[in-house]
Amino acid sequence: MSSPSPSQPVMDLSDWLLLLLLSLLWGASFFFGKIAVSEWPPLAVVLARVGMAAAALLLVVRLSGLSMRVGGRMWLAFFGMGLLNNLIPFGLIFWGQTQIASGLASILNATTPLFGVIVAHLFGQDEKATGLKLAGVGAGIVGVAILMGPDAIGGVSGALLPQLACLAAALSYGFAGLYGRRFRGLPPLVTAAGQVSATTVMTIPLVIAFHPPWKLPVPSAPVALSLIGLALLSTALAYVIFFRIMRRAGGTNVMLVTFLIPVSAILLGWGILGEALLPRHFLGMAAIAAGLALIDGRLFGPARARPA
Repeated sequence: MSSPSPSQPVMDLSDWLLLLLLSLLWGASFFFGKIAVSEWPPLAVVLARVGMAAAALLLVVRLSGLSMRVGGRMWLAFFGMGLLNNLIPFGLIFWGQTQIASGLASILNATTPLFGVIVAHLFGQDEKATGLKLAGVGAGIVGVAILMGPDAIGGVSGALLPQLACLAAALSYGFAGLYGRRFRGLPPLVTAAGQVSATTVMTIPLVIAFHPPWKLPVPSAPVALSLIGLALLSTALAYVIFFRIMRRAGGTNVMLVTFLIPVSAILLGWGILGEALLPRHFLGMAAIAAGLALIDGRLFGPARARPA
């Protein structure tokens, strides 16, 4: 039998403030993305996002006196992280947002810790699921079912595939959370620059093959500003903060950001885009939040330490 997992690092006030800032940056990404895909195809938006972010981060790395000479093995790891944490989820979420509201996409993205628990239990070495975590996964699944609605059961909803795409993105993020632990010894800035640079290299041939840049329309001012916001705020700055929190407080703690992302995205989508969400969406979000609270376990004291 596996021994219980080590105690989770405690977050101090600065970590919580960084987590709040990260939730705002990633919540805004759903708002920016919804605007961007109104004129550009999802893959082109992905390339603009990671390409500009890579350029900005590599410049900051150089100005900071750090080095990207981390060895071939680490660069291969950057490509793996870029695939799981950027290319797959960004592409799926942007495609989903061509057909569903940004707020709903962010709610579905909030299932990331639920998938993270399953991935860590099945493939991790020291994070086996406790009873509370399993209960949280169950509550999260119920929440997702409520979000998707009765039409999904019969498979007749036109929005079913976009919702499944957003869930598949959350699953990819779950694997990225486990995979990203290998970067704990690197400066957060180097890790962030490495993964978005690797993603850029992987995305360029895809965009040339399916959406040649010279055939893309010139973006309007709102779309251009959204692409810049996606790249510099929701990607470059956000990933530096993400890897900083992961380095200080661990992968499980940093995933708590998804508690707050839907709220940010919903408020932006409602206040600026005029998007509407049905009552069941809020009910589903509440069930997911309950599941995340069970997974985190802080509200339930010592019970969280008992293995399932």
